[in-house]
Amino acid sequence: MTDATFPGCVPELTDGHVRLRAHRPDDLERIVEQSGDPDSKRWTLVPRPYGEEQGREFLALIEAAWNDPGGHRYWAITDAEDADGRYAGTIDLRPSAAAGVAEVGFGLHPDARGRGLMAGALRLLAQHWFEQGGQRLHWRALRGNFASWRVAWACGFTHHGTLPGSHPDPDGGPAADTWMASLGADDVLEARTPWPEPLVLRTEEAGGLVLRPWLDEDVDALEPRDQPAHHMPARGVLEPDTFPEWLMTRREKMALGTTLSWCVADAATGRALGEALVFVHEGTLDDDTAELGYQVVPSARGRGVATAAARLVAEHALAPREDGGLGLRRLVAQTAEDNTGSNKVLDALGFDLWGRESAADVLPGGREVAALHWERLRR
Repeated sequence: MTDATFPGCVPELTDGHVRLRAHRPDDLERIVEQSGDPDSKRWTLVPRPYGEEQGREFLALIEAAWNDPGGHRYWAITDAEDADGRYAGTIDLRPSAAAGVAEVGFGLHPDARGRGLMAGALRLLAQHWFEQGGQRLHWRALRGNFASWRVAWACGFTHHGTLPGSHPDPDGGPAADTWMASLGADDVLEARTPWPEPLVLRTEEAGGLVLRPWLDEDVDALEPRDQPAHHMPARGVLEPDTFPEWLMTRREKMALGTTLSWCVADAATGRALGEALVFVHEGTLDDDTAELGYQVVPSARGRGVATAAARLVAEHALAPREDGGLGLRRLVAQTAEDNTGSNKVLDALGFDLWGRESAADVLPGGREVAALHWERLRR
């Protein structure tokens, strides 16, 4: 065996925390375990079923690819402190027809997750690719695979959006959407945008409220919309029928650093009562200005829930970062002139009315409704 053939041709890469090496025959058992893991099957196109036969075929594919000058490049991921170099996952580099461009793929064994190994592996692979003259590295994953995006995000990838119907369903169903991102040779291998996550906030107002992250099961507390369409765009309204997509979108926007959304819940029962959020239309929440939003399910209105929740979020948003807040300088809000409930909330929170857009909305009957613009500065 010479260095020109597998496994001698595989360059070993390490940063002291993670090590990338050539795959070995004794990786087979853990490759099979990883490929049968529910998350691996959910987010990838691994064969179904996956047993030792498929694992051996994979190892043979890896060897053939390394022995092909233009083939894909696969590394086994291991913990650098593991003297035995036990298999922890695979990361691969797939050069494209475009010069200097490649795509990366990766997956970890279940017992290796949550230790930062994958982010370390991706940085090592990216550095190797760019040192070899590569100019751009692409990443893609099924929409909703936040674990994979967190790895790419932590390594400085820029999210470019969603490509509809671009991932085949291994069970023959409709093609799914994928997220796409990339990293350039001159990019810093660190997160470039915030990923805000809602801290748990509590208040005794309105009978006791807790503001917490959203749960999938919060759908059970939601009620049909009963407010005029011009008070809030349909895509933003909490409704049981549209909640899964609504929640996915909220989580996407938080992962991109543009939104921070809380579920407003009854402190005693945990039941969802509405939403409070801060968001930006451009830039990220690292900027000094954001917009405040809130909504309450119909059965929870009239008892001060919106005011209490919005007050809690506004105070948190305007508090200095060193005190645990978001460090914003300015909060803004926009309401319809005839949305008296929402306008009362902002007035109670000390927002100033600074602008009015005449005829911002024209209702089906021809009635024109103005939009009001509000702001509150850090004091």
